[in-house]
Amino acid sequence: MNKVVDQFNTLKGRSQKGLAVLIDPDDVDQEGLIESLNLCLKHHVNFIFVGGSLVTTDNLHDVVTLAKSYTDIPCVLFPGNAIQIDASADAILFLSLISGRNPELLIGQHVVAAPVVKRSKLEVIPTGYMLVNSGKPTSASYISNSQPLPNDKPSLAASTALAGEMLGMQSIYLDAGSGAEFPVSQKVIKGVKNVINVPLIVGGGINNALKARKALDAGADILVIGNGVQKNLNVIAEVSNVIETYNALNVN
Repeated sequence: MNKVVDQFNTLKGRSQKGLAVLIDPDDVDQEGLIESLNLCLKHHVNFIFVGGSLVTTDNLHDVVTLAKSYTDIPCVLFPGNAIQIDASADAILFLSLISGRNPELLIGQHVVAAPVVKRSKLEVIPTGYMLVNSGKPTSASYISNSQPLPNDKPSLAASTALAGEMLGMQSIYLDAGSGAEFPVSQKVIKGVKNVINVPLIVGGGINNALKARKALDAGADILVIGNGVQKNLNVIAEVSNVIETYNALNVN
């Protein structure tokens, strides 16, 4: 298997789009997870992200193990804190909350996690994580104790993302958060896309084909669907079909 970050960059370099399904260990049981994983295989999902803002169960390892046993899709940790680490995964998004000013999520949790991650042999992908206002408080904004970026200030988002890239981040992740009222705006996605050279991941509130298309048109390289999948498994098929159509029209 190619390194996950290489797969991110290959998609971007070929002007192709990717799809990630985010699984929160707190929100799935084994039956539901297997159903989701089978749909991921059927609809050519590129990545499975595992994690959440607050994981209160001990299901993380079970979810990763099941995902790895049922699919050959790269399994990538999306940790909300330093304890959400499992060596069975393929990679970890080493998230630094660059949109906020909470030192714990800029560097503090990373210091705690670094020795464990080093021993795990996980592929580490330094990622500039940016929360964007979604119209209502989300778990991510509450747990992170940070104020999301305005959804109508693309220049602020662009400057933040550019700083993250200059600090060495290998990807930028724009997130409206789980259960977002509305997704990251096209203005913000375009503003960030225009100034960075690393892959752009966009998630939160993408729960139908139209929202997926708007995010792709604005410049997202990888779309993440999460909370919407738990409510409607058809979302995987809908968004996957949009991406496949987009990629067919943009073959290099």
